[in-house]
Amino acid sequence: MRVIISAAGTGGHINPGIAIANKIREKDKKSEIIFIGTNRGLENDLVPRAGYKLKTIDAYGLKKEFSIQNLKHIILTIRSRKDVEKIFDEFKPDLVLGTGGYICGPVFNVAVKRKIPTILHESNAYPGKAVKMFSKKVDKILVGFEDTKYRLEGCKSVVVTGTPTKIKKLNISNEKKKKILEELGIKNGLPIVLVFGGSQGAQRINEAVTELIKNHKNEKYQIIWATGTKQFDIVKEEFEKSSININNIKNVKAVPYIYNMEELINIADLLVCRSGAMTITEISIVGKPAVFIPLPSMSANRQEDNALVLKKIGAAKIILNKDVNGNNLSEEIDSIIEDKQELEEMGKVANSIAPNNVEEKIYGEIKQLLS
Repeated sequence: MRVIISAAGTGGHINPGIAIANKIREKDKKSEIIFIGTNRGLENDLVPRAGYKLKTIDAYGLKKEFSIQNLKHIILTIRSRKDVEKIFDEFKPDLVLGTGGYICGPVFNVAVKRKIPTILHESNAYPGKAVKMFSKKVDKILVGFEDTKYRLEGCKSVVVTGTPTKIKKLNISNEKKKKILEELGIKNGLPIVLVFGGSQGAQRINEAVTELIKNHKNEKYQIIWATGTKQFDIVKEEFEKSSININNIKNVKAVPYIYNMEELINIADLLVCRSGAMTITEISIVGKPAVFIPLPSMSANRQEDNALVLKKIGAAKIILNKDVNGNNLSEEIDSIIEDKQELEEMGKVANSIAPNNVEEKIYGEIKQLLS
């Protein structure tokens, strides 16, 4: 099986693609898989790190407002089709799979025209632009939520599979946990709060955590904090204004990006994060309580809707992005972290809605299409 996966930009698009690729490689040892992305996004790090080849094209997401820059991006994206055709000619794929985002535009235009079997996966409750654009042209659309299925009427085939993720629930021994924490310079004993804002980071979360730390609110717990690669230096400079070295803060380990997220999410006691579709899936799989700060959107409150799924069953708390600050974030963390019984119960109910066999379902749909 020769597969092209189009995934670019953020971890929300790239990591599901890698999870699907891993399942294909597990099931079909002779399979050949390449990714198509750009030379700007996280795919340049994550895809090679996962052991796959990445082919890049010069494509861009298009904005609504008119500008010379946007016009240039449109022209470059249209021209990138020639590069896609060259990749297809050389690789000769049996299947083209996409996880949404602007990279799917030029890739799926070529795939559909050449009548190569095509599958799109949509992890969000509301379909994105690329999925809407090709919804009636591709052979199958796989979705993460039941509600999404009813927003894609008239398509050839829409199947609810859940969102694929590399994160699994692990049985980590106390000895292994101690070693992981030692490598981070974190003590074994105090509760661990894992903070992250997605692959790009989250400014409001970073600001609130910075305020919390400056006010010494984390005496009763330790923070492992991924600031995002683009915001690490900003956070570092903010601490330097108060003569604080970001690499030497009591009970805090701050890093630009977390590569061993599966280990850390399993050993954490509480998560503070955005509420993207993949994050919701990972939290439910591992079974962890969370404080969500949903990413706001002018068009729809997608992340807030995602967060409500876990809040309604008692597995999470929500602080809106516009409201979050060091004080209310500290209060929410304290209220949960001090009650071990609540921590355990919140984790259990989160795990109760975890999707089962997501990658197996997706692989089954792939095999069915190609049979």
